[in-house]
This record gives sequence, structure tokens and C-alpha cells, in this order.
Amino acid sequence: MDESFLAERFEEHRTHLLAVAYRMLGSGSEADDALQEAWLRLSRSDADEIDNLGGWLTTVVARVCLNMLQSRKTRREDPLDDLEPLPSADGPEQQAVLGDSIGLALLVVLDTLAPSERLSFVLHDMFAVPFDEIAPIVGKSPAAARQLASRARRRVQGARATVDRDRQREVVDAFLAASRSGEFERLLTLLDPDVVLRVDAAAIATGAVGALGAGAVAETFSGRAKAARLALIDGRAGAVWAVGGTPRVVFDFTVSDGRIVAIDLLADAETLGLMELEVQ
Repeated sequence: MDESFLAERFEEHRTHLLAVAYRMLGSGSEADDALQEAWLRLSRSDADEIDNLGGWLTTVVARVCLNMLQSRKTRREDPLDDLEPLPSADGPEQQAVLGDSIGLALLVVLDTLAPSERLSFVLHDMFAVPFDEIAPIVGKSPAAARQLASRARRRVQGARATVDRDRQREVVDAFLAASRSGEFERLLTLLDPDVVLRVDAAAIATGAVGALGAGAVAETFSGRAKAARLALIDGRAGAVWAVGGTPRVVFDFTVSDGRIVAIDLLADAETLGLMELEVQ
């Protein structure tokens, strides 16, 4: 492929790539460096063999940024030193892309994340990259990449708004008590009408099934969950079923306005191994 034509194709994706790199690094100069490295790798590759140039470049930029973040951590740099404006974001299109959901406060929070957490969260939540594509970049399974993004998301959300952990714990505790005693009506009062029960593949293998709506979810749990124990899951109230002290199933609750809006049953061993669990 002619180099001038290849350069034109690269420029077509520059704004998007710059947005990815800036959110990953929080540094204008480093974002520019990441794009320069991506261009060098592209110029040395057989571009004619690349079916999806935008996807290929996004992956390359992500890998470069991950390496830079890991190097930054080993140098023990003050994270605030790296938070700087993006000097090349002077065009209206670039300003619009970079200004969307990004700011100093968010960059500060992102800088507290582990590199793999930051990459998984940024690529999935900000740029809708599937976990199947994120997984090989961070060297994890898709399920593990999902958990990395989930953990990062919780920390970001926790920084944006103060979570009433005590209230959430009360709701989850009440739900477990009502479940064990078979109080169907009480369960309905604790569940959002559109609550969803999701189960991962490992949980399905144990016989668990998903459900949608307060009635279906309440019926699923009524008289059950007797062995589940209240726990903190990555700092949030949830529940764990353990055998011999080893967690086998995690009940991950999402609570909003005093009601449970989602329950995720997670039994994948790798996913559970990435969680911070504290049985109460």
C-alpha cells in the first residue's frame, strides 16, 4: 500500500485513537507518543492484510498504552504529574470527542486503577469494544476482562457519587432473610419491578437459571439461599455461598433507590479469584 495513502487512512482514525490514548494515559504528550508508535507499527506492517484498520489500530494503541501505564507504575511517578491537557485537541471534532465524559476528576480516578482495569474499563465502557477483543490485550479470559472492567466501573461510580453502603447492606440483608424464610411478598417489596437475575456460564452448569421481573426473581429465591452469607464484594454489599471456606457462588447485587435492580450469580473460578471478598 502506498505510504501517502496509508497515512491518509491513519489520519481518518486519528481523532478516535487520540481519544482512546488520552483516556488511557491522561497525558497529552504521552497520547501523542502512543499514536506515533502506532503509526510506526502500521508503516512496518503489511497493511494490505489488515481487514479492519480501525479495529487493528485501536488494539495497537491499547497495547502501547498498557505498556506505558505498566512502565509508569514501575517508575512510581506521581499520577497527578501525568494529568495534562491534550495540546493537539484544537479542532472542533477533537474537542467534542475528548470532552465527552472526560475531565480532571475522572482522570484522577482512572489513574488509581491498575493498568489492566483501566484498559478494560476505557475500551469497553467508553468505546464499546467487546470483551472478546479486550481479553487478549490484557492476557485474560473474556470473563476476567469483564470483571476487571466491572471493578473499575464501581470505583469510578463510587468516586462520582457517595454510595450509601449501609443502606445497600440493609436491603441485601433483608432480601437474604426474606429468601430463607420464604416471605414472597417481602421479597417483592425489595425488588424493582423490572429486576433482572443474570447467571454466568459456570452458574448455569450448576442448574441456576436467569429470570426477569420481580415476580419471577422472587419465586426463584423464595425459600432458598439458606447457605448464602452476607459479604462485601469489591466493597459493595452482596452475598457468597462457600464450601469449606472456598467461595463457589457470588451473589452480586445492584441496588438503586432502596430496591434491587439486578442480581448476578457468578460461579466462574477465575472471575471469583479477581474479586475482593469479605464475608460478614
